[in-house]
Amino acid sequence: MPLFARVRHLLDRFGATGSLLCAVHCAVLPVLLAAAPSLGLSVWMSDGVELALVSFVTLLGLFSLVWGWRRHGALRALGFLIPGLSALWAGLLYDPLHHSAVPHAVVMTLGGVLVGVAHLVNLRLNHGHGHVHDASCAH
Repeated sequence: MPLFARVRHLLDRFGATGSLLCAVHCAVLPVLLAAAPSLGLSVWMSDGVELALVSFVTLLGLFSLVWGWRRHGALRALGFLIPGLSALWAGLLYDPLHHSAVPHAVVMTLGGVLVGVAHLVNLRLNHGHGHVHDASCAH
């Protein structure tokens, strides 16, 4: 497997794993909020950490999926990425949503899952030797 193909493959796997872990983090966050001070986890719940994670997920997702799109030409992965990133940024920047524990957790979890699915779709589209499975496939 050529170097660029391996890097692209690893980026999507890393992005999918990171996004899905982010979704788990967001789903568990409301439960951890109550226990955070006693467990010393308060620093991981800060707005700065959340901003850094959403920024990183955005850059990795856009880079990886645009790179994949240039190879396979299918927009399906971007169809999951854009709504996922929109949900993450809305949960982070829209004040009423950001400061409501359960709605914030739901939106951030949904966004993380969509971004993770986008990476998995991109990985699937990149799988193979340049063949894109679509309506014109004979198999």
